[in-house]
Amino acid sequence: MPMQGRKSHERGGFHGPLYEEVPISIEWSGGFSLAQKQRNIEKLHAAASALGIHPVLEISTKSLQEVGRRLSAFNLKIEVSGQMVSLESAYQSSKVFSRSGQHLELIEMNPFEAKKAIRSLGVGNIIAFRFLGAEFPTEPKNAFYDWLYIKAIAPHEDWIKRNLNFAAYSDIEFTPSKSINCQARAVAEFHALSMRGNAAQCAKDFDSFRATLEMAQREDGL
Repeated sequence: MPMQGRKSHERGGFHGPLYEEVPISIEWSGGFSLAQKQRNIEKLHAAASALGIHPVLEISTKSLQEVGRRLSAFNLKIEVSGQMVSLESAYQSSKVFSRSGQHLELIEMNPFEAKKAIRSLGVGNIIAFRFLGAEFPTEPKNAFYDWLYIKAIAPHEDWIKRNLNFAAYSDIEFTPSKSINCQARAVAEFHALSMRGNAAQCAKDFDSFRATLEMAQREDGL
């Protein structure tokens, strides 16, 4: 099953792609258990290493490394009105649907409950995101999620610079044909922005991040 590796681009000033997506095919071990997921992660990383991409960090709750688990959107916290809340819950509660509107109550739920609840609560198309009283567009499709993720980890930039010495990032939960948001992509983008000295500004200003992302996607042909 093809999985997506995400390599950050550290050079190139403020121009050029923020990351390179590397498709890698592996023999997929079916099943939903933690052991099966981690077996697939090991296969994916071994295949990446054979291509000269090493080391790779899995960004998900299934990661074999603690730092990868801590960087999962389900474990990360973001400050909202003076309180630390789940990043995933904050994201789900930010969605604005054409028929059912916004479901702010999701921010009080644990991340797994919030992601499950939005499937029945959200009616209609997602027409915007609303967070801390501001409204955000749905295009580029991954912009708001990636920005929210980057905003959550930006306060820890110094620690990340010292400890995230990886060539690439993976997200075993990401399925390109079904998913838009990818934790590995968000980390790779943050890594690249940090190396370019632009992470703090992008985390502070969505429009700045969106402009950087749109420029990078145009130049990368995405």
